[in-house]
Amino acid sequence: MTPEERVLGGQSWDDFCDQLKRAGQQILRPEAPNDELTRAEGWRYLSRLTRIALEMHVEGSDRDFPTFYLPSHETAKIGADNPDNLYLRAEINGEHRYRIRGNRSTVHYLSWGSQKGGYEKDGSNAQTGFIDTGTLKVDVDGNFEVIASVDAPRDRGQTNWLALEAESNTIIVRQTFLDRTAERPSEMKIERIQEAGAQPNALSAQLINQGLASAAGFVEGTSRLFADWAEGFQKTHNELIMADQAVCQSVGGDPNILYYYAYFKLQADEALVIHIPRIPECENWNIQLTNYWMESLDYRYFDIHVNKHTAKMNDDGSVDITITSKGADLPNWLNTAGHDEGIVCFRWIKTSEALLPESQLVKI
Repeated sequence: MTPEERVLGGQSWDDFCDQLKRAGQQILRPEAPNDELTRAEGWRYLSRLTRIALEMHVEGSDRDFPTFYLPSHETAKIGADNPDNLYLRAEINGEHRYRIRGNRSTVHYLSWGSQKGGYEKDGSNAQTGFIDTGTLKVDVDGNFEVIASVDAPRDRGQTNWLALEAESNTIIVRQTFLDRTAERPSEMKIERIQEAGAQPNALSAQLINQGLASAAGFVEGTSRLFADWAEGFQKTHNELIMADQAVCQSVGGDPNILYYYAYFKLQADEALVIHIPRIPECENWNIQLTNYWMESLDYRYFDIHVNKHTAKMNDDGSVDITITSKGADLPNWLNTAGHDEGIVCFRWIKTSEALLPESQLVKI
């Protein structure tokens, strides 16, 4: 059946709805907690993934005329999204050349990564190029220009270059704040470098057929991927361990970050204490809580994370973070927001040492 026949006859829409329905099986997996809160969050999670998927594969699918959109934010979250981050994403074609223009502003850390693959395809987002503010060239007013292309610019020494491969299909931007109340985000736009007069592609049966299929595939693929991760984390309770960094990078992690995870499972009279003996030289560090589906807990209303700037240190240079569901009159208290179990994510960003924080389960 051709794309035209599928769109005219409604098969494209039927298949889209059928695959969304099938994605619901990830919420009903036998190892997943079946309490009311976790199950309700699971269905909301699928609705959020659907919103992201439609933005990604239907609204933002014209790779000749890409735009940045928010792939993860306060009410749509994926894979232990970082509450300190503002994420931007654009869909591209690695065979084209692109220009990103903007102003550095005052956000603490900025990075651009090009990727290939997709959760709707093979569950990967492999890195094909990366730059960050450590090497970013800006003018006296903080303005910058980044060229994204397969071939390096001739004046590479004077140009910010984000490498692409022919298979690259995404550019992801991470803006990481130490203090959102004091720092201003960078503003930027992306455009394809091309001949003047080119026009955006008109919507066609082929585009909407592919877009709906990719969107449904993204929802099912993403929900399966991180449900698999959560199942793996369940094997060890209340102890931070270093994640497999190669796996983290294969799904689109920042190459400057070392990731650690723990599955917390607490009784009402228990707390998990994370002790960092010392803070090595690093760009930043942070720790956060997520629900079972690896969505950050609602940081708009609950204290669910701290970082290098917001954490209170002990006199000896160590840091203690207390994780519990009950109000604690302690520095660096992380609120589980009604969750008895979920996931802890810890990050070192550009650290000089892969220091493993210590974990201890204690009675309140």
